[in-house]
Amino acid sequence: MGARLAQAIAAEADVPAERTAFAQRFSIEATRPGASEIATLATTLPPGTQVYLSAVPRLDAAELVAAAVRIRKAGLEPVAHIAARRIVSANHLSELLKGLTGEADMRRLLVIGGDVEASGSFSDALAVIQKGALRAAGIEEIGIAAYPEGHNHIAPGRLEAALDEKTASATAQGLKVHIVSQFSFSPDQVLVWLRQLRACGIATPVKIGLAGPASVPALLRYAKRCGVTASLRGLVSGAAAGLIGQIVGNVGPGGMIDALAAADQNDQQLGDIAPHYFSFGGVVETAAYACEAARGTLGATRAMANL
Repeated sequence: MGARLAQAIAAEADVPAERTAFAQRFSIEATRPGASEIATLATTLPPGTQVYLSAVPRLDAAELVAAAVRIRKAGLEPVAHIAARRIVSANHLSELLKGLTGEADMRRLLVIGGDVEASGSFSDALAVIQKGALRAAGIEEIGIAAYPEGHNHIAPGRLEAALDEKTASATAQGLKVHIVSQFSFSPDQVLVWLRQLRACGIATPVKIGLAGPASVPALLRYAKRCGVTASLRGLVSGAAAGLIGQIVGNVGPGGMIDALAAADQNDQQLGDIAPHYFSFGGVVETAAYACEAARGTLGATRAMANL
């Protein structure tokens, strides 16, 4: 047995309690899940797990509502992404919300701007929060997006101001608020950002974006697409050090989970934080990984392939 494999097995045999406590609070994101995938999620995920439905191009309202209904019937909690700039009119949004709340009993949304030109009356996420009549439609809680490593097209000061504005507007309407962060490969970067957030008086619960298990080329591709440049440099430097060359198959965020769980245990100023998985390698694989992490039973092979 090689030294690396032996170390991995030993590490997984003695999983710190804080790691599993943190990992158990996870939510997961799915991109256009099919009926068979949702059926598998029903037997994999704990009942009531929040499953976020990504806003992808050419996903119409009927398909989104149908997926949300299947997730609800599977005993899970659907949370739809609402991309402001893809909403063509106030009536379009109203009809979409009617379907989501009426047919899928949805009570939570993630409201984002959407990286496209506005196609209707909503120029950004704040406009949906302010003018979308979400509370009247039956929505009780919204998520808003945040970027620990910054945003290619938005100044850092504007990002902080936008969080304040969205939170204040939602709270004034009686909506609960949580933050969902862009994924990162750097726990240090995330922790710096979280502490800055709390120092600015933003006490909102934060779901920390993690890249679920995927191949290294896929992770590199998504990191570039999403502007996660600081994390990308860290990933590439790890490859240069020989780490990536020793990995066969997919890599997962075990190192991120360990670091964030330890910080959650030792730094009360971080507030309410939890993992949120982006399923770049597939939602079924990500769900299995998240459940193993929550149980503290990630196998030795997986342990070797954790960044």
